[in-house]
Amino acid sequence: MTDLEKMNQKFEEEVAPGGNGEEMKLDDTRRVKVLSPGMMVFKRFIRNDLAVVGFGILLFMFIFAFLGPVFSPHEQTQVFKGIGSMTKDYAGATYNTELRYTIAEGQSFDSAARAQFLLALGKEQETFTVGDKVFYYVSEGEGTYRILKLDTVGTVLVGVFKTSPGVTAPDGLVEAYEAAADNKETSFTLDGVVYRITKSGKAAQISTEQDVALASLNVYDAYTQTNESVVASYDFRLASALALKDEIESFDLNGQTFSIHMDEGKATVQDSSGAEYAEISSIIVNPLDQSIFLSMDFKSQVREAIDNGIQRFSFMEDNGEEVEYIINRVNTTFNIKRETPTELIRAYESPSASHWLGLDSNGMDVMTRLMHGGQVSLLVGFVVIFIEVFIGIIVGGISGYFGGGIDTALMRFVDLFNSIPFLPMVLIFGSVMDTLEVDPMARIFLLMIVLGLLGWTGVARVVRGQILSLREQDFMVATEATGIRTSRRIFKHLVPNVMPILIVQATAGLGGIIITEATLGFLGLGVKYPLASWGSIINAASEAHVMTNYWFMWIPAGLLILLTVLGFNFVGDGLRDAYDPKMKR
Repeated sequence: MTDLEKMNQKFEEEVAPGGNGEEMKLDDTRRVKVLSPGMMVFKRFIRNDLAVVGFGILLFMFIFAFLGPVFSPHEQTQVFKGIGSMTKDYAGATYNTELRYTIAEGQSFDSAARAQFLLALGKEQETFTVGDKVFYYVSEGEGTYRILKLDTVGTVLVGVFKTSPGVTAPDGLVEAYEAAADNKETSFTLDGVVYRITKSGKAAQISTEQDVALASLNVYDAYTQTNESVVASYDFRLASALALKDEIESFDLNGQTFSIHMDEGKATVQDSSGAEYAEISSIIVNPLDQSIFLSMDFKSQVREAIDNGIQRFSFMEDNGEEVEYIINRVNTTFNIKRETPTELIRAYESPSASHWLGLDSNGMDVMTRLMHGGQVSLLVGFVVIFIEVFIGIIVGGISGYFGGGIDTALMRFVDLFNSIPFLPMVLIFGSVMDTLEVDPMARIFLLMIVLGLLGWTGVARVVRGQILSLREQDFMVATEATGIRTSRRIFKHLVPNVMPILIVQATAGLGGIIITEATLGFLGLGVKYPLASWGSIINAASEAHVMTNYWFMWIPAGLLILLTVLGFNFVGDGLRDAYDPKMKR
């Protein structure tokens, strides 16, 4: 018996009337299973391994982006800080290049007189005149000048002495002058009065002198506040300048003997008890914050370090703490820095148990920002696709159904949109939003609208092409015969038949939209700080230092974009195959 005969015999025995078996009914356990179209699509879909993998990837991404922040212990914009040490500018030092003036008691030396003095100093003229006053200056050491006011007593011309009008010359003045002239001296003393000899053309002028001011490049610092008034006085500074000039180790002032010691470009003045009284140096040391008081010991150590070319030194503070200071030279300025405890942002912190993917440049948790960034990227993708499909269905449906002139006009309208350069328009729009300083949240919605308005033309063409073929089908003739209105024919009968291919196209297009959003974020034209998207997060890789040293700043975001786009592509391919009627059941 052949196989065909055996099958016929079995059928007759089981289901044929009068056979040995019972007639099969639909409610029997052996009933024929009738599958709906949706179930058929589902079965085809799950048979595709890549489609299932893509669906699993997308499911994970949605859980990560929308449920992850609920369980995350951190906020999207939460900044993590810690206590650390930071090198900060503490003080500044520089070599003094401007003359500082100390005025003698009861005298005045205003800005006009100082200008004439500097002019005479530049021309190497011994005397200078301010109004009807004649001044004379003499060097009292390197960078120090003693300025005196001259009152002419008489003039000597061709050996003849002539007394100035209104002046009575003391006895012996001429003889004292001749003795000083023979010894080529520029001054002499008579009866306790100092007379100065100056030249005025061929004549020699004999004048009494009176101290007016002391101009010096040296800086005087008192060790204690009680000494400041004495150190700032004209007599103290003149006496110390004369001692330094003559290399004398002591000088007397107001009945007290001061000793002076030179050391590496600075001089230290001590009182009669040996206590440090003042310091003389050409280096100015000042705090950057005027509320900080710099002790003389600190200034002295800074000057010593600068003179010796030392870049680091340690100084013992009043509280017994030893602090290290760093000296950085910038041209003629020395910046003194110190390690200062301060609250710092924990930027670029490596992954740890509390922050699985580390912290970014702003001290924010990278994983938390990836979760919130996923919400933005996925939301932008779905909203943009919805706008594209919505506009595309309306334009494509009307164009495909009516045809003729309406079809031609709408397709030329589509061509007009297709002629708009996509990326340049988006870049221009992003720059405009930057200029207008649009709120970050409003920026997201505006970005979605722009992307949707520029990307619907492809959907419109697909819908038009499908409807052009469907409108000639028998079911459309039946709808027309029953008198159903046009809008219902298009959106109730035609569009649902196009939905399968639209779902496939929308699913495949989601990946492209996410890539576009990520590209704009990478270029800085997408979502703005403090909000995050995967594109703006991966923007950190635009710096070579970050890309090579902090992998956790950009690799996780790049992987999420890669997996999401792959997931949408796998699902789109799976849906396309599942809706294909030529697929094997």
